[in-house]
Amino acid sequence: MRPRDIAAYSFLAFAWGLSFLLLLKVVHAFGWIGAVTFRCFLAGLILLIAAKLTRRKLDFSAGWLPLLIVGATTVAGQLIGLSYSTPLIGTAMAAIFVAAIPLFSMIIGQLWGIERITPPRVIGLLLGTIGIVMLVGFPAVPIDASFLLGCVGMLFSTFSAAFGSNYASRYLRNTGAWEVTIGSFLWGGLLTLPLIYFVPVPASPAAIDYLYIVVLAGVMSSLTYVVYFGLVSRIGATRTISVEFAVTVVAVLIGALVLGEQLTAMQLVGAAIIIAGCSLVLGLLPLKPKTQVAN
Repeated sequence: MRPRDIAAYSFLAFAWGLSFLLLLKVVHAFGWIGAVTFRCFLAGLILLIAAKLTRRKLDFSAGWLPLLIVGATTVAGQLIGLSYSTPLIGTAMAAIFVAAIPLFSMIIGQLWGIERITPPRVIGLLLGTIGIVMLVGFPAVPIDASFLLGCVGMLFSTFSAAFGSNYASRYLRNTGAWEVTIGSFLWGGLLTLPLIYFVPVPASPAAIDYLYIVVLAGVMSSLTYVVYFGLVSRIGATRTISVEFAVTVVAVLIGALVLGEQLTAMQLVGAAIIIAGCSLVLGLLPLKPKTQVAN
């Protein structure tokens, strides 16, 4: 990876890790459908305005269908599952499920022939998953209907993210990250807008709630997804999605520093394992057999 890609990867880890602080507040204020719909429209419109102000030329010649598919999966599907499930199962369980995104991506990428899955990357993905479990653990929550629905919602979210990212890597590789982000978020907003009729905004949001959703949309959606889709086109879907391991580490560290949560020795070991797993997936610590010297 080039320094530019490492910087982008690190930015995504910190930005999405911080987003856990805002997600539950936005869902509480706008409802789990409203949170997704308004976030999508705001993210797309912010980028459109920014492109116009900077006189950036946008090229949507790839057509509407690929953007619709990415918008329905990576954006709408992933955010609906995340917004619906996190209040039901908690951020710890949600983070554990998020760790499955690179595993789904690895399988899809292999089936589609997009990426070559090497043994070191498989080991890295497995290490990352083990580290997530060690890091966040399983909360003591009752196994009831809402918990099971939350788990199903997160499986839907993780598969949607993996599918859409691989689809973008395969069919939108030559389309700019701005165009992919704008198109997919606007389609995501349009697809979820009718659902507000069935899941309306629960009450009139406070002024601070509007600030939360603007930050969530502008910084943690518009900007991050431009960086994200740019990384997908340069280093591939699975390597990019492996950032979810680091996101969970950041989210737990932010929780400890901001919310006063305690970190155990097991969590610190889990964080170290996650970092090692990411390094293997990204090729920073390749496992190559030593070359035998001929006598």
